[in-house]
Amino acid sequence: MDIILIPGLWLDASSWEDVTPVLEAAGHTVHPLTLPGVGVPAPESSDIGIADWVDAVVAAIDSIDAPVVVVGHSGGGNVAWGAADARPDRVARVVFVDTTPPPNGADISEFELVDGVIPFPGWDFFDAPEVGDIDDDTRAKWSARAASVPAKVPSDPIALTDDRRHQVPVTVLSGGSSEAEFRGMLAEWGRFADEFNAIQSAEVVKLDSGHWPQFSQPERLGQAIVAAVR
Repeated sequence: MDIILIPGLWLDASSWEDVTPVLEAAGHTVHPLTLPGVGVPAPESSDIGIADWVDAVVAAIDSIDAPVVVVGHSGGGNVAWGAADARPDRVARVVFVDTTPPPNGADISEFELVDGVIPFPGWDFFDAPEVGDIDDDTRAKWSARAASVPAKVPSDPIALTDDRRHQVPVTVLSGGSSEAEFRGMLAEWGRFADEFNAIQSAEVVKLDSGHWPQFSQPERLGQAIVAAVR
């Protein structure tokens, strides 16, 4: 199976470097992406929005002459779901890594602008359960390799127009929630619950990890993706 790997905010294709060998050992062909404008100063990235990130994934899908699995980490999950909406007949499954399918019009989040872009805010910005399993050496490595994202991307609403996306099977690899806990949490999120409940085939797998399992437990994450692809 061809597997497209979409990083979350501030990360590029290399963020999957410890996961790809697990997928390739299982016989899959892996396509990790770096999305437009990552690490690019504001004058060259200010016009780039979430639609451009979705378009980049759609272009990757269209370049592959076979069904694909799309994997999205964190904010990359919005991008993955946008790509499934654009190509519901080409995507065999979407795997969400510690995130959930967004409803139409949802954004990722809002972050502080610095010099017209959004830099990585540092590990201390995040809650302890999200980062507690990342050791100091790994934090230092990825702080140095993290890159800014275009100003518009995190706050742009995702445009979803094709209800056939709900026919695409979904696996949520949740860091800390069981399926019952995940569904209970979504029940308080209004339209997010409606979107998830509209999906015809959806499963939730608990990883027992923080928010960045590609750094803290890449072997476990890789095997969970392999199991999801089946």
